[in-house]
Amino acid sequence: MKRTLYIPDELWGQLEEYLKNHPEQNPSSLIQVALEEKLRPKNGSRLLELAGIVENAPPDASVNEDHLR
Repeated sequence: MKRTLYIPDELWGQLEEYLKNHPEQNPSSLIQVALEEKLRPKNGSRLLELAGIVENAPPDASVNEDHLR
């Protein structure tokens, strides 16, 4: 399935510069990776436990102040 995206010229220029330094990628692959990263559910519970801020943190601990000590 194909989709059309509209990207401002300034942002497209930055993309082209990035791709010059990373020829193994193309606009499509880079945008797919960026979207996967941006849309992936955030789960900061393990990071907060590692930092010692909370113990037995639930998955929403990184965005829920009730879990801070």
